[in-house]
Amino acid sequence: MTLKNEKVIETKTEAASQKAKSLIIKIEDLVPFKDHPYKVIENESMIELTDSISEHGILNSLLVRPLEGEDGKYEIISGHRRFFAAQKLGMKKLPCTVHFIDRDAATVMMVDSNCQRTELLPSEKAKAYKMKMDAIKRMPGRKPAENGDPVGPNLKSTEKLSEESDDSSTQIKRYIRLTYLIPELLQYVDEGKIGLRPAVEMSYLDEEIQRDIVDRIDESGGEVFPSHAQTRRIRERAADGKITYDEVKAIMDEQKPNQTEKVTIRRSDLTKYFPPSYTPEQIIRSILSILEIQKQKEEQRKERRRDDGVSR
Repeated sequence: MTLKNEKVIETKTEAASQKAKSLIIKIEDLVPFKDHPYKVIENESMIELTDSISEHGILNSLLVRPLEGEDGKYEIISGHRRFFAAQKLGMKKLPCTVHFIDRDAATVMMVDSNCQRTELLPSEKAKAYKMKMDAIKRMPGRKPAENGDPVGPNLKSTEKLSEESDDSSTQIKRYIRLTYLIPELLQYVDEGKIGLRPAVEMSYLDEEIQRDIVDRIDESGGEVFPSHAQTRRIRERAADGKITYDEVKAIMDEQKPNQTEKVTIRRSDLTKYFPPSYTPEQIIRSILSILEIQKQKEEQRKERRRDDGVSR
């Protein structure tokens, strides 16, 4: 497959101050961004993207930058899914916009260009926000370049980060905490089996205690996961001293409030059955007593039917 109006262009690293330019670059000269936080998987969305590229070509250029120490190589900033689809289709060259920026500026651009995607996993957001925050910390007093460098001023806090995403400052802090989880727990968060808030509490635990939690989950066959309240208690116990696996297990095995189903009956629906002087406790005892009598009668009827069947 070839691109319309394709022309061969030499790919040489330009001076860092040069403005961004559009190039057609050989696919073998493109390198994925190091430690790219976003997963590229062959799901339904990828199939749709591949079909679209097959029919219409690459409509949006990939964002890349010259790779330091690799003459003629370019690191992909944005467009990894398009790159993957193009490889599957056997494309030889791709349209790219080359930004002559350093790695920290490229990291910020990479995160910003992906933060609006709605299907991002918690682990992807966690790593992306952490990478951006770390990059920003290495950019003291950064100011926009005169050539239109898309990287803005130095961002010193999650409050500033939140202005450029749909997540609040508090939520961004929570996501960044997920980077302190062991892989097994982070996977459970991605699968929706562990909520964000309990995951944040677990992120403050050392690796040994986190593995105790994973061991209990495994032993339960994936049926027992810690709630937010339980993870807070585990964290509190860990802060007081060495917490054992048995203690972790005991806390996780406690019945959670949301696991106990409640049946609510309005008092107004019961007033015609009980004297006005009855307290709620008396009403409950009376109902249970009536139900118990009914249960005994039903068991007696079943017993008589069995006896009648035997006598015949």
